[in-house]
Amino acid sequence: MTETVLTETAAPGVTQITINRPERRNALDGATYAGLIEALKAAEADASVRAIVLTGAAGCFTSGSDIKGFQASAGDGPSIAIQFLTAISTATKPIVAAVEGYAVGIGTTMLLHCDLAFTGKGATFRVPFVALGLCPEGASSYLLPLVAGTKRAAELLLLGEAFSSEQAAEAGIVNAVTEDGAALERALERAKALAALPPQSVALTKMLLKRGHAATVAETIAVEAKHFAERRMSDEAQAAFAAFLKR
Repeated sequence: MTETVLTETAAPGVTQITINRPERRNALDGATYAGLIEALKAAEADASVRAIVLTGAAGCFTSGSDIKGFQASAGDGPSIAIQFLTAISTATKPIVAAVEGYAVGIGTTMLLHCDLAFTGKGATFRVPFVALGLCPEGASSYLLPLVAGTKRAAELLLLGEAFSSEQAAEAGIVNAVTEDGAALERALERAKALAALPPQSVALTKMLLKRGHAATVAETIAVEAKHFAERRMSDEAQAAFAAFLKR
């Protein structure tokens, strides 16, 4: 595993995957995306793993994709991000997310593919795609209206303003809000409960829960990715990236 992604056995049957790039608020670069894909694939292939917990190091989930990668005209940043979204959206084992600090961009949209998610009350969420000259990704243009309603999804995706853990719970992005610093404990508790259940029944139930939307999710990820790649190289986006990096 890359050092920016740590894996450990947190409990019998439970693998914990930690985004470990605290100096960048766990921003996701190409190596980190690759590490997450590798970690998910390893957990999927290991029969002893019955549940996955996804979290971030040093009290921060992730500040999203590393903007420096978006300034490049070529490279594996966006494509490997799509590979990660495909991996997490098609995982057959239950994934439980633990959010603290920041969940920005893909840090929020990936939660739509997790089966359960818990957040510390002080966490901040944001999907600032439009403000960056981009467009939604990770099938968020389909899944967010599904869980939050069309008006709330439009507010979050079009305006791209920061929102609280309580608002994330109200929008159906997370299951519950914990005290700050307690999201991982709660996620591990739920993952242990899942790991104690009959694994084939858990896998079947997850498949049945997702089957009605699976084809549309895959199609939406692909359509969004095409537009996202085009927007990434637009004058609007490049100007927004440059302004962001000057902060």
